[in-house]
Amino acid sequence: MNLDQKKAFVADIKQRFEEAPLVIFTDFIGSTVDEMNQFRRACEPEGIHLQVVKNTLCRRALEGTDQADLLEHLRGNVAVLFSGEDPIAAAKLMKAQLKSNQKLQVKTGFFEGGVLDSKAVLAVAELPSREELMVKLLQTLLQAPRLVLGVLQAPARDLLYLLHNYADTLEE
Repeated sequence: MNLDQKKAFVADIKQRFEEAPLVIFTDFIGSTVDEMNQFRRACEPEGIHLQVVKNTLCRRALEGTDQADLLEHLRGNVAVLFSGEDPIAAAKLMKAQLKSNQKLQVKTGFFEGGVLDSKAVLAVAELPSREELMVKLLQTLLQAPRLVLGVLQAPARDLLYLLHNYADTLEE
């Protein structure tokens, strides 16, 4: 890599760190090229980017950013998983890949302004996805008008039941 390529690489990685809501550092020692390619291909449909980084260039990209706490984890083989718009989907994909490729290990992660250990990264995978949260929000928004409508209909309904019961007693 010449100097221009290194500068471009550092700028690209720095931009990815700034844009990604979830970043996961993984150790892939012992994984084959085919296994890593399968991992990359699994990431693409989700809008997730997996990149093996050179530690010194990644350090330059992280220096002076919010994610500077990740610098201490840049040792050995490091592949960085940059989430797309849905960080939970990236965490779930990482968890699924850990099951299929036993050689992968989560080193650390960065989510919502804080550094996560490997257990916390896997805990993020247990959170509901964006779509699930949107459904819950919609259900919550629709529940209030339903309750108000039930309260408004209650007196008329109760009067109808009262009249129906009175008519039954008159028939007897």
